[in-house]
Amino acid sequence: MIYFVGAGSGAADLITLRGARLLEKADIVVWAGSLVNPELLKMCKADCEFFDSSKLSLKETNGILVRAENEKKLCVRLHTGDPCLYGAIREQMEELKKAGIEYEVVPGVSSFCGAASALKTEYTVPELSQTVIITRMEGRTPVPEREKIRELSKHGSSMAIFLSTGMISSLAEELKKGGVYTNETPVAVVYKATWPDEKIVRGTLENIAEKTRENGISKTALILVGDFLGEKYTPSKLYDAGFSTEFRSAE
Repeated sequence: MIYFVGAGSGAADLITLRGARLLEKADIVVWAGSLVNPELLKMCKADCEFFDSSKLSLKETNGILVRAENEKKLCVRLHTGDPCLYGAIREQMEELKKAGIEYEVVPGVSSFCGAASALKTEYTVPELSQTVIITRMEGRTPVPEREKIRELSKHGSSMAIFLSTGMISSLAEELKKGGVYTNETPVAVVYKATWPDEKIVRGTLENIAEKTRENGISKTALILVGDFLGEKYTPSKLYDAGFSTEFRSAE
């Protein structure tokens, strides 16, 4: 069986129990060496084979997966965070389908969750934002016209922006073009969330680019934008004594 496993947001102990148990049993591990914490490989057997996918093409990667299946070996395809977000797993799964090979997907803790935990914050604050937009800035890989940053920023909701730290100056300008975010809108850049060398930079759309450069951050970081990062908040109704629920009557 081939298992696509989410490695978690960075810290080795944030992988799921299911993912860890699969690593312990794996005969072959194909891992995203440029992003996944190498400490996770210490969970594997002494005779486990390792392949760093950052140096491989899709054809080469899938060749290893097919070989593992043909040799009746347990293979873990280890992705950073949760593989459903920017994991490029669709094309890998389609190739396995063509080859008639079964596979499973094991979810992981995404870096957007790890970044929120690092900041000790909540994306969905009542009356400020009940929506989280997960996206990235257009670079060498295009995005649909309706999903350009200036279009998404019109919602004024909480945003978690991947793969965009190297373009943070132009990103800040695009965010303001939606007409809702301003120079004062709070922003946080979280470098390697939950890793030992995690770094947090806070600022506003006016100064975050400069602050990020001053801290030497140009990649492997998540950019969070929105009023949920500010001091203002409204308590939820969930634990409001005057609010009835299925389990509790209002006082």
